[in-house]
Amino acid sequence: MRIHTAFALALLLTTGAQAADTESSATRIPDSAITQVTGLRERALKDDVAYAITEGLTSEIGARLAGSDNDLKARDWMIAKFKALGFDKVWSEEVSYPRWIRRSESAAVIEPFAQPLMVAALGNSAGTPKGGLETEVVRFESLAAMQAAPDYLVNRKIVYIANPGMQALKDGHDYGMAAQVRVSGPASAAAKGAIGFLMRSAGSDQNRIAHTGVTHFEDQAKAIPAAALSSPDADLLDHIFARGKPVKIHLDIDCGMDGSYTGANVIAEITGSSRPAEYFLTGGHLDSWDAGTGAIDDAAGVAITTAAAHLIGQLPQRPARSIRVVAFANEESGLFGGKAYAAQHHTEIGKAVLGAESDLGADRIYKLTATVKPEARAAIAQIAAAVKSLGVDYDAAAPGAGGSDLSAVHAVGMAGLSLHQDATRYFDWHHTANDTLDKVDLEQMRQNVAVYAIAMYLAASAEGDFGSAAGAFAKEADSD
Repeated sequence: MRIHTAFALALLLTTGAQAADTESSATRIPDSAITQVTGLRERALKDDVAYAITEGLTSEIGARLAGSDNDLKARDWMIAKFKALGFDKVWSEEVSYPRWIRRSESAAVIEPFAQPLMVAALGNSAGTPKGGLETEVVRFESLAAMQAAPDYLVNRKIVYIANPGMQALKDGHDYGMAAQVRVSGPASAAAKGAIGFLMRSAGSDQNRIAHTGVTHFEDQAKAIPAAALSSPDADLLDHIFARGKPVKIHLDIDCGMDGSYTGANVIAEITGSSRPAEYFLTGGHLDSWDAGTGAIDDAAGVAITTAAAHLIGQLPQRPARSIRVVAFANEESGLFGGKAYAAQHHTEIGKAVLGAESDLGADRIYKLTATVKPEARAAIAQIAAAVKSLGVDYDAAAPGAGGSDLSAVHAVGMAGLSLHQDATRYFDWHHTANDTLDKVDLEQMRQNVAVYAIAMYLAASAEGDFGSAAGAFAKEADSD
């Protein structure tokens, strides 16, 4: 009986010691930092720096297709802007990638009824032969239906995938399905012998404007001409097919690969007060597609995070850690900037204590999620409580990779914070000529700046870390 009692006492003492160790190792945000964010929030809600940056990039530079002349102009512009805003450090890191160029595109139904079609060539598409293609089109309801079809139905034809149009949704989840058709559809069609590819645009609008976006070919030598139809033109083509007659289309695309290009991630830092080597990682991507002026995708993201960091830099007492803002290179064609950053900094990934990128426009942030070590959950809850008054809910059960480019950095071990923006309007304009400054709502943008500034400041002030380490979140990253 005494043995059992002694064992129980030892177990109780051990459990108590473990609980005490867990409590002492838990990451927390000090009360002194919490008290600072009220003033930070009020300044952010009146701040115009984010809007000014977005206006400047779209008015003075415009479209920023990776590898174009405007790519270099945008980098120089952003370096100058970071310096003018008083960031303590500003530098760039080279990023190399294949360069794709667009010159022109057109399409028309030839038979059975002559009709012009509004199209946009997809990034990495091959061009048509001079004079274009004129051949029969075979229609499939979905990517899966095309992939399951016998090759002879597709061979020497243009494939058209009439996937259903996207719905305008707050979380934008329809985009995943549509983007999968765009990214893998042309290569799948080419493997079956198709000589061209058309799809309904990956967008939620009914404007007669097509949405571009990247597609992927493992072997660029096997690339075929690929384009997206505006949603009304996809409807028109569906109506023509419903007549039950063979459909022939003329497709003329002048585009293609043009060697390689060396761009750069532009990086700026607000130096922390006591642990400057560690930092909160944030930013957006500096490149855009070439149709609009890249206001919501993603001048706004660069602007929001830059403005939030700038506000923190103006505080009389800075947080312990630094705030690092990255204007990433060439996200649109395959996360090249994010992947390059991850490759260059993976051996010191523990210094990036937490990261959040803005890349879904400028409408209101409504939800916060995170992927951190268990001992840091309470600190994330503190951040969530601080932004609750701004209309941001916390979903503790959902993961957070940090954002598009930061997904690559998260994959090598950075803890991730995702600040989810309302995407209801976003996919109406995404990757189109309608991606312009008038789509940015100033009050909603200010709310974004406030949320980012609070989250950055509190995370950079935390006592303890969020779990960033080489390979720390490999399982979560693999399942994203």
